[in-house]
Amino acid sequence: MKYLNRIVIMLVALGSSTLPSSAQTKLPLDPQVKTGKLANGFTYYIRKNTEPKARVQLYLAIKAGSILENDDQRGLAHFMEHMSFNGTKNFPKNELVSYLQKSGVRFGADLNAYTSFDETVYQLPLPTDDPQLLKNGMQIMRDWAQDALLDADEIEKERGVVLEEKRLGKGAQQRMQDKYLPTILNSSRYANRLPIGTDEVLKGFKAETITQFYKDWYRPNLQALIVVGDIDVAQIEKMIMDKFADLKNPSKERKRIDYKIPLLNKNQFVAVTDKEMQYTVAQVIIKHPEKEIKTTSDLRHNIIRSLYNQMMGARFGELMKQAEPPFLQGGSSISSFLAGLDAASAVVVAKPGELEKGFNAVFTEVERVRKHGFTATELERAKASYMSGMEAALKEKDKTNSASYVQEYLQLFLKGTASPGIDYEYNFAKKEIPRIALNEVNSLTRQYLTENNRDVIIMAPDKEKESLPTEARVRSWIQSIAGSSIAAYVDQVSDKPLMAQAPVAGKVVSETKNEKLGFTELTLSNGVKVVLKPTDFKNDEILISAFSPGGTSLYPDSLYETASFASSIVARSGIASFNSIQLPKLLNGKRVSVSPYITERTEGISAFAAPKDLEIAMQLIHLYFTEPRMDKDIFQSTMQQQRGALANRANDPNSVFGDTISAVLGNYSIRRTGPSIEKLNMVREGKLLNIYKDRFADASDFTFTFVGNFELEQIKPLLATYLGSLPSTSRVEEARDLNINTPEGLITKKVYKGQEPKATVRLVFSGFYEYNEDNNNQIQALGEVLQIKLIERLRELESGVYSPGARAGYSKFPKNRYSFTVSFGCGPENVERLIAATLDEIEKIKTKGADASDVDKFLAEERRTTELQLKQNSFWSSYLSSAYQLKDDPEEILTYLDSLKKITPESLKAAANKYLSGKNMIKLILLPESETAVKAKAN
Repeated sequence: MKYLNRIVIMLVALGSSTLPSSAQTKLPLDPQVKTGKLANGFTYYIRKNTEPKARVQLYLAIKAGSILENDDQRGLAHFMEHMSFNGTKNFPKNELVSYLQKSGVRFGADLNAYTSFDETVYQLPLPTDDPQLLKNGMQIMRDWAQDALLDADEIEKERGVVLEEKRLGKGAQQRMQDKYLPTILNSSRYANRLPIGTDEVLKGFKAETITQFYKDWYRPNLQALIVVGDIDVAQIEKMIMDKFADLKNPSKERKRIDYKIPLLNKNQFVAVTDKEMQYTVAQVIIKHPEKEIKTTSDLRHNIIRSLYNQMMGARFGELMKQAEPPFLQGGSSISSFLAGLDAASAVVVAKPGELEKGFNAVFTEVERVRKHGFTATELERAKASYMSGMEAALKEKDKTNSASYVQEYLQLFLKGTASPGIDYEYNFAKKEIPRIALNEVNSLTRQYLTENNRDVIIMAPDKEKESLPTEARVRSWIQSIAGSSIAAYVDQVSDKPLMAQAPVAGKVVSETKNEKLGFTELTLSNGVKVVLKPTDFKNDEILISAFSPGGTSLYPDSLYETASFASSIVARSGIASFNSIQLPKLLNGKRVSVSPYITERTEGISAFAAPKDLEIAMQLIHLYFTEPRMDKDIFQSTMQQQRGALANRANDPNSVFGDTISAVLGNYSIRRTGPSIEKLNMVREGKLLNIYKDRFADASDFTFTFVGNFELEQIKPLLATYLGSLPSTSRVEEARDLNINTPEGLITKKVYKGQEPKATVRLVFSGFYEYNEDNNNQIQALGEVLQIKLIERLRELESGVYSPGARAGYSKFPKNRYSFTVSFGCGPENVERLIAATLDEIEKIKTKGADASDVDKFLAEERRTTELQLKQNSFWSSYLSSAYQLKDDPEEILTYLDSLKKITPESLKAAANKYLSGKNMIKLILLPESETAVKAKAN
């Protein structure tokens, strides 16, 4: 399970405006949703939606979260969420999870829940082709609503799990948050009601304390069931009436207080530091009463906020493209905050030692908008972009995923946020967008960036403590900027077309159809291979990918860093005659994205386009081959950002541990060790563009894959024109084997870093491998089965971890190899015990074979997952590209589910003995710095 902490310092997304009161018309409810309320106050929302087919989303929402806890219940709203999975009236102990896994529902990925300040929400996606499963799913929802068992033994077992979840959140961010949260939450009840709770309560509460919370707040007049999917609406409504009408409200029910964060009408300041903090961050938050979305006026305001957000974001994006950007990250916005408040926010992540410079740059940009406003051309672009998104949503209305509708109805129930439906919203936007005047958008800055209810929060590494500014100093910065002369923004645009004229087209020289999989393979006159799979899975989506063998492997270690940065810097630099600022403006309103890439073994293109913008995407692809550019300012900006990010990287325990893992598993190759200033110094500006051009100089060995909504005959001329004309030299290249292999033998590497009493463990098994379909299936199944066993053992039985992981990986090139990784977080005192328990579970599979029930769970989950994937463009794009890249037979997918029948308890026993023999095992352990003293004493 998970809990939401919604108050981590963050950028917030945009605010409000004003309209005459005559425009206050209540927004309608989308007529496609059936809603009702039972006599006991239980609310329901039902919608038929066939994306995906034969699936339904069940959500139970409860207007009860941590804000309702008594002092002796802090953390028990979240704990209660956990207990709902540990025994209900009809599914005692862990039977609920086990039953659903056997039905193909994955624990965590599908079956899940969250607890926040004001609500608890349970989610259960189910197949609908099994009536009994759907019936039982409704029973599970009914059990969650009021029939959790709260068995004392199960509570005791779950204590350790929740405490381990809490342990995972400990660190620099949590320690600083504890200090600044009372300030930004105005010392309200929210400041001491974080969902995760307190150690004191979690370790010592009695069963009757959580039972009381459950009885008080899990009641029908605070609950709603949301059902969206491929269902019969009338049938579901009858099931709800039959199942939920007998839910009872307490005879002496407690009032559900709608807690708010009060405005204090004063300014506040807090500066906090931490040894493990990597960056210096300053944020200014100015709070205002919340603007809800319930009327036509509200909806119009929301559109204005979105336009403002786009334009302000674009301004800061341009600042980041300077040769010497004034900060590592910066921005300003206005949006919903929490508990009845909106917040205008300005944030800067400063370069080391340059907080004043970064802060002033952010506030100067905000002040520029306050004094001069946005320009007419900026607004027109923002409007075009907004309408492009609305048009796309309208086109996809019959392909919209059920989960998207669920989120709308959640907000409708929890906050009263209107849900009028895409038809209404599109028509409203189409009518109102032309009427929105520039002065309406410009007024937001003056309206929200006021001098009252302003909080300033500064977070920094300990070593910056003495140099941090005081409240008076920050106030003087703001006043100085407000009183300064700031030039108006100059909108840098180009009216030239992306391509002045089309290139001389090539030809399609061969065409082969694969009727079984529904794709066509073309070869163009320059050698380019194109794989085309038209689908009807989405109405407004075409996914494009391309690859060619080679990558950074073809360059010596001395040029590795240069080659690694080449594609990202070229991609940020613009294209042809358009610089990095002009190109996004030219493409504004187009639903298109094209990104070149260079990885270790390949180079290629990753792209997306709406059908109407496909030709634009093809032009961009052509230009990334023929007219790439490397902007010196972009190069300098990227290097500056990288240096700033690395300055305090060694402060962070997770970064240090991650770098150590990469180095050990990569045998300390320079290509596997972590980032450093020394490596950045190896990047050669003068060679970067040449390396990029070299990788894209010959298109003859490129394979392109197109998946989505297009017609074969209509796309062929575009392919011939823009891909058939790409340069071709017919060179023969293959990626080089760098001989970077995970070391053999038994290795233990411990890293001592961090203040908190927590540890992270990685166990890595690896070796040579015979790559084929059967082995791939067996090792994948072994990973899933071991995952199930580790959850049962380490989490449920030992109560020692929150979320253990086991995953298998394998490669075909440059060598057939496999890796198998087990990972978990725990208390330092439990590391060896839990490693032993993990190896014990592996040994059981090696000696007795896998449990037949676990094999059945894997097969059910894989079947249900595959059913969904076969109807997704993203799956087919990845699958076909991978098949061509690895020279696999793409038709294996047709027999994939049948091939899984070879997976048995005995076959996994053999796989465990083969891949988890223990001969090659690396233990990687992160321990707190305090453990070094323990280690020294032991020696």
